Amino acid sequence: MENAFAQPQNVVVLGGSSDIARAIVKKLCAARTHTVILAGRSQALLDDAAREALDHGASRTDTVIFDAEDTTSASETVRRCFDKVGDHVDLVIMAVGRLGSQSQDQNDVVAATRMMNVNFTWPVAALTEVRTRLVAQGSGRIVVLSSVGAVRVRGSAYLYGGAKAGLDRLCEGMADSLLGTGVRLQLVRPGVVRTKMTEGLKDVPFTTGVNEVADNVVRGLTHADRVIWSPPLLRYVFALLRHLPAPLWRKVMDR
Repeated sequence: MENAFAQPQNVVVLGGSSDIARAIVKKLCAARTHTVILAGRSQALLDDAAREALDHGASRTDTVIFDAEDTTSASETVRRCFDKVGDHVDLVIMAVGRLGSQSQDQNDVVAATRMMNVNFTWPVAALTEVRTRLVAQGSGRIVVLSSVGAVRVRGSAYLYGGAKAGLDRLCEGMADSLLGTGVRLQLVRPGVVRTKMTEGLKDVPFTTGVNEVADNVVRGLTHADRVIWSPPLLRYVFALLRHLPAPLWRKVMDR
């Protein structure tokens, strides 16, 4: 159960090797999270993330291996994570995603399908199982890592942005469906973040680091805002950008 300061004690991370997720977990553990279950596809990276969690204050960690390209694995992965907690799950972080290469993937049916499965289909299947379990226990929180790229999809990144847009919209509806259940869902919409996934990409305005995003997420957990923007200024930037006429949008965003 959450402690007296509403800090999550038992946390499940789907996509536990994500740089952003790892930064969030370290800050949560420093604030007294004691059990962290990390699920992902690389045992070596999960082991690194587990050691970080222990170094920052966790008392117990465990790992679960899954492949997000296999959408049939979602329910079983969630079940194994909850079983490993063995207690009330306070927070589930959904951090599964793949940036891909738009220029290559858009001409490859298999690659395009992979992008949809990893960024949309697997997360939706897993969140369905998570929702059922948290509603059954009567409380809990879900944090889903989305992107500002989901707010309005760019032509130069339509596979990633389109999949994230689908997940983003679905989670908005899921959050509404959870009203009155004791469970809350929050979306995180970061801009470009310096991670291993974006390595090699040039910085653009409002580019941030994983620690800045983690600070915004941990702070956001203490508030009721449905969406956590990182940096927060992007809330106002995209309030304007999302309504730009299409020719101007393309000129500004896809130059």
